[in-house]
Amino acid sequence: MSVALASAVRFVPICDLTELPIGLGRPFRIGDHAVAVFRSRAGKVFAVANRCPHKGGPLADGMLAGEQVVCPYHAFRYQADSGECDQANACAVTTYPVEVMGDTVSVGVPA
Repeated sequence: MSVALASAVRFVPICDLTELPIGLGRPFRIGDHAVAVFRSRAGKVFAVANRCPHKGGPLADGMLAGEQVVCPYHAFRYQADSGECDQANACAVTTYPVEVMGDTVSVGVPA
């Protein structure tokens, strides 16, 4: 489920774009939200919940394969923009909207 669809969001600056390694995740805590943020080779930035809904793995310890977040525990893949899992009957991961203004990366969380 996307946070943007659930309610109004407020964008919180979390880091500089150069602080996000290409293809790898980085964990952030924004209020009550544990978020994993990724930057793809194409330069797109994604944010998902930092907990795999399958077995609770820390998704920030995973990596991107194209535009899929790969869980470090069991290699389940989640579409970075929608949260959908590549495994049948598996729960999706929550996604968060991202804004990049200049070099500042901000993540949207419920207001």
